[in-house]
Amino acid sequence: MSYQSDIAIAQAKKLVHVKEIASKLNIEEDAIEMYGKYKAKLPLDLIDQEKIKQNNLVLVTALTPTPAGEGKTTVSIGLTEGLNKIGKQATVVLREPSLGPVFGIKGGAAGGGHSQVVPMEDINLHFTGDFNAVEKANNLLSALIDNNLQSKVNNLNIDPRTILWKRVIDMNDRALRDITIGLGGTANGIPRQDGFNITPASEVMAILCMATSFDNLKERLGNIFVGFTFDKKPVFARDLNAENAMAILLKDAIKPNLVQTLEENPAIIHGGPFANIAQGTNTVLATKMGLSLSNYVVTEAGFGADLGAEKFLNIKSAFAGLNPKCVVLVATIRALRHHGGASKEEYNTPSIERVKAGFENLEKHIENIRKFNIEPVVAINSFISDSDEEVQFIKGTCAKLGVHAVLSEGWAKGGEGTKELAAAVADVVENKATQFKPLYDWKSPVKEKIETIAREIYGADGVIYDKKAELNLRRIDKLGFNDFAICMAKTQKSFSDDEKLIGRPTGFKVTVREIEIAAGAQFIIPILGKMMRMPGLPGKPASEGMTIDNNGVISGLS
Repeated sequence: MSYQSDIAIAQAKKLVHVKEIASKLNIEEDAIEMYGKYKAKLPLDLIDQEKIKQNNLVLVTALTPTPAGEGKTTVSIGLTEGLNKIGKQATVVLREPSLGPVFGIKGGAAGGGHSQVVPMEDINLHFTGDFNAVEKANNLLSALIDNNLQSKVNNLNIDPRTILWKRVIDMNDRALRDITIGLGGTANGIPRQDGFNITPASEVMAILCMATSFDNLKERLGNIFVGFTFDKKPVFARDLNAENAMAILLKDAIKPNLVQTLEENPAIIHGGPFANIAQGTNTVLATKMGLSLSNYVVTEAGFGADLGAEKFLNIKSAFAGLNPKCVVLVATIRALRHHGGASKEEYNTPSIERVKAGFENLEKHIENIRKFNIEPVVAINSFISDSDEEVQFIKGTCAKLGVHAVLSEGWAKGGEGTKELAAAVADVVENKATQFKPLYDWKSPVKEKIETIAREIYGADGVIYDKKAELNLRRIDKLGFNDFAICMAKTQKSFSDDEKLIGRPTGFKVTVREIEIAAGAQFIIPILGKMMRMPGLPGKPASEGMTIDNNGVISGLS
């Protein structure tokens, strides 16, 4: 059986004008800021705190994924289509794709098959310029820091050896990880070691996603911790008078973006931090926008539930006062085979033994979600290689745990393939929902918060701190940042900090190598293992398979 590519399906869709999508949310045409016919910005004054409290938030997350991912975005979009088909007014709220993965190995992030947001090419390529604005704001601060090093006007006496701020670019480019800048003489600046992160790893992106208003955005930008002076005094972006200029570059980027699904339902897309090194969720403003305009909001958090969902709940929901009423755990048969010991070449080979062995990974995620006082629903994201025996095993085993597991066929059938999933989610929301509770209090001691995540979510026996991490903890205490949230940076391939420990590892401890500070975003980032903030391209990048013709029609984008 042959299947159309994602881009072919997306290009075959005749899109409706974005003003028609806005009308489904009861937004007048004059209220939206259109970017052509099919994209628009939503003004922040559409956010209504009272409506937010009345409507229903559903989070889509997953078991520990294989390198290709398990289809959270596809399920999120499909679930939204299904909810609308069963009579629930629903909007999907997603992150924006990064160009790094688009041209690297994972591809785009606009869903797949018949569960996509469109215009797919635009969303995956530049979109409305939000990533560009984040990049420019980040790099403006870099330029201001280096300018101050050699300026005689308002010189802050910054010690270049202590500067923590890096430049960013939205591309996988390993050659930029560690660089030396300022070479070529006194006219070109002060020589120092520097480097680039990928744009989703920028603290500016994290701040954009945590900001609650434009004034709050400016305040957070000013609170960015840059480094120290030669006499050991902390330096913040506000000391460089950077926050207003940075905010000017973000004046449009702060507004959520409105597009549509293939079935012409509303989709809000905004912000794009990675979940293994940042908070991995769309903006607070986008989620609140969705909840102001829709009875149901379906959103997703990156990678497995031990990363994206943990941060969505402990950081974003706790801070913004959100109350997720159901969590959808996406599981694939291939991922369960993987956690049961299958090699990459065996992912598509049916094996009930491997699925049974790998189920312990999914079971741990189910346990974890319930620790937040939320009931999960398991979505079995359907693949052609799934056997009925494997699917029935998951459904039956989940039922024994009191969890409804449903086959999700949104990729192949769109909303028609997710109506059963939608009904299961609506049942939890309307009949079983309880008040969400975070796993820790932000005001608890830093080590206590880190240990809570490690023990409760990862299943670790404890936490080991390297010497550099201990020094970082003393710096955090001295700066008064102990009451920040914890944003763990950890491999997405395992519950542990060792990517080779698949399934549900036990008898391990995690090691915190160092701890970074994101003062503007109001979280600190323990680094577990060697985490890359600038990915590299694979041996055969996805870009090599892309073409564009004389009429501007793109092929090979997925």
